[in-house]
Amino acid sequence: MSETEAMAQDAAGGSGPGRLVLVVGPSGAGKDTLLRLAQAACIDDQNVVFARRVVTRESSEAEDNMAMSQGEFRRAREHGDFAVHWEAHGHLYALPLEINDDIRAGRTVVANVSRTVIGALHQAYANVVVVAITAPPDVLAQRLAARARHSDGNIAERLSRSVDDASAHADVTILNAGSAEYHSRQLVRVIRNECWHD
Repeated sequence: MSETEAMAQDAAGGSGPGRLVLVVGPSGAGKDTLLRLAQAACIDDQNVVFARRVVTRESSEAEDNMAMSQGEFRRAREHGDFAVHWEAHGHLYALPLEINDDIRAGRTVVANVSRTVIGALHQAYANVVVVAITAPPDVLAQRLAARARHSDGNIAERLSRSVDDASAHADVTILNAGSAEYHSRQLVRVIRNECWHD
C-alpha cells in the first residue's frame, strides 16, 4: 500500500499546543475547492495556516503544490525536511517540516493529506481534528472525468480505493454534493473550532 512516516515527534504526547486540521477524502470529493474557499475566508487570520504540500507533480489550477522531482523529493526526505510523507496514485507527497513551528506557536495548521497517515499524525501531534470530505459515487466519477489529470491513474481504481483502518475515523464529515460556498463555510467553522452545522 502506501509508504507512511511521521518525522516530527515530541516526547510528551505529541507536538502542540496548536491544532492540526487534516482534510481527507476520495479523489473528486472537492477537497481542493473547499480548501481554496476556506483559505480565502481565513486570509486575514494570522492564527490559521494552510500547509502547501510538496508533490512530485507540477502545480496546477486545482492545487498550488510545491513541485519536486522524485530525486529531489527523496533527497529532501533523507535530509529530514518533511513533517510527514506518503505515496499515492504514483506520486510522492509530503508536508513541509515548517508546520511544526506553527503548531508550537499555537496556530491552526490545515492540511490535505492521505487517510493512510492519520494514525502517524495522531501520534506526532497533540491536537488533531480529521475532516472527511466526500460525495456520492456518481459525483466523484463526474469530477474525476472532468479533471482529466491522466498522471493520477485509472478513475475506476481511484473510486474503488479504500483504507480499512480504524485510525481513519473522521471527527467531522462534509458531504460535498451541494454549493461549494456552503460547504466551505462548514469547513471554516471546523478550522475556527466553532460549531460546524448551520
